[in-house]
Amino acid sequence: MLNMLRRNLMPIAALLLSLLFLWLGWQVSPAWFWPLLLTVPVLALGIYDITQRQWTILRNYPVAARLRWLFYDLRPFLRAYIVEDDLHGTPFPFAARNLVHERAEGLTDTKPFGTERHTDAASYHWFAHSIAPAEKPDESPRVTVGNEQTARKYSASVFNISAMSFGALSANAILSLNLGAKLGGFYHDTGEGGLSEHHLAHGGDVVWELGSGYFGARDKQGHFDPAQFADKAANDAVKMTEIKLSQGAKPGHGGLLPGAKVSEEIARVRGVPAHEDCLSPSAHSAFSTPIELLEFAAKMRELSGGKPVGLKLCIGQMHEPFALVKAMLQTGILPDFIVVDGGEGGTGAAPQELSDWVGMPLEDGLVVMRNALVGAGLKGQVRLAASGKVYSGMGLARNLAQGADWCNAARAFMFSIGCIQAQRCHLGTCPTGITTQDPSRQRGLVPEVQGPRAARFHAETLKSLARIVASVGFEHPRDLAPHHLIHRVGPEKALPVDEIKVFLPEGILLAAPEDTVYASWWRAARADSFRPATDLVADRARKHKREAVD
Repeated sequence: MLNMLRRNLMPIAALLLSLLFLWLGWQVSPAWFWPLLLTVPVLALGIYDITQRQWTILRNYPVAARLRWLFYDLRPFLRAYIVEDDLHGTPFPFAARNLVHERAEGLTDTKPFGTERHTDAASYHWFAHSIAPAEKPDESPRVTVGNEQTARKYSASVFNISAMSFGALSANAILSLNLGAKLGGFYHDTGEGGLSEHHLAHGGDVVWELGSGYFGARDKQGHFDPAQFADKAANDAVKMTEIKLSQGAKPGHGGLLPGAKVSEEIARVRGVPAHEDCLSPSAHSAFSTPIELLEFAAKMRELSGGKPVGLKLCIGQMHEPFALVKAMLQTGILPDFIVVDGGEGGTGAAPQELSDWVGMPLEDGLVVMRNALVGAGLKGQVRLAASGKVYSGMGLARNLAQGADWCNAARAFMFSIGCIQAQRCHLGTCPTGITTQDPSRQRGLVPEVQGPRAARFHAETLKSLARIVASVGFEHPRDLAPHHLIHRVGPEKALPVDEIKVFLPEGILLAAPEDTVYASWWRAARADSFRPATDLVADRARKHKREAVD
């Protein structure tokens, strides 16, 4: 108590002194009161700043240094609205956000006077169009998901809502997204936060994702509960289920929902204590090897009544995708789909180093997983989806040309229901009510208004995809191939993507793996463990030595 009084003595003294001056000014003359009302508090604040010990800059520059804090707080907003140009903001530039908002509102997305992009920049890419474009491209293309092991196949849109959990998102945000999915005929991934009544309220198609916490299908010890899962997966709205192995925002790291966001309702949906930090472990307890993972997937498919089951992961160590396909070949158990998440991050708040430096970017991971499936002869039976930073028809077309069967987006659909990229998702102070559990902030988000916006954004984005597909000469985006996508590799040179990246031919990993760039990773992959079967350091060293000799 004494230490607390000592720490606060000067602020208290400064406050009392300012009150004394104000009282004296009023007693002398009311005309003195108003100038003192303005100056005395500043003087008191200056006295406090000079005497406090925590902030060096305040001791040296009392009061004035606080302006730095003001502009520091305003910096993200000033940068977004005043400083940045249309194309270079991050994580999403103004042009991207504005495109989503225009399409969600139903406004024109046409633009006069040509592109503002630097077509000679190394990052520029384009689709090679045809002199004979298609007359009637499919403006609502779909993909059938399910193989011979699946009793209840699902017809998925090529553009869907990626995983975002109730808890991370507000109830009104979930209601808006699900209404959009219902109106637009696409699916809504629950994220790992459990299957809530908000996901089911409007009857939109749902993909129920289970992460390592098994939220909504867990026992008191946090392990998978088959009975709970079977009961909820039987709901007609649940079209597919999904096992989350990792996510691009924080690969290899368990999720955390702060206790402040774990309301009684969220706790009930997840099956966890209310008002306590809700942690997803880094690894699953139901399996630990590729074979066990596939056996667990088969169990989920059986418990759900034969609905498609898939895997979601961010690609990391290169031998692991090949371990998955080796386990498929050995057991004969095939998941119905695999979703590749990009290491660029997503809606989930994460440690900065993980977002910046861990996990393979989407297009690189997509190509690796595509090569693993195609090289093992499995791509026709296991669908492949891409999830990460997709907001336009061009983004869809680019991923589909490189091996994806469909794409998922999270942040783009958040923009469609009102997100302004305030980047306060992890603080619970989202100004639009999307990523907060604060009822007063959620009030501004009206599902009946925002749901149709999400549906319009989806429809208009698919129309833009159809225009690209038609210009290349096709009616369905499944016909897009890597050689249709051209990428600049220098100011004077551009190449088809299949001359820049490796795209394996069908079955080569079975017939001649040593003839591929993945030879050492294929040798290291094993069906019974995610650990490498060989000494990768020595194997890679031998490879580089042979290349140097050649």
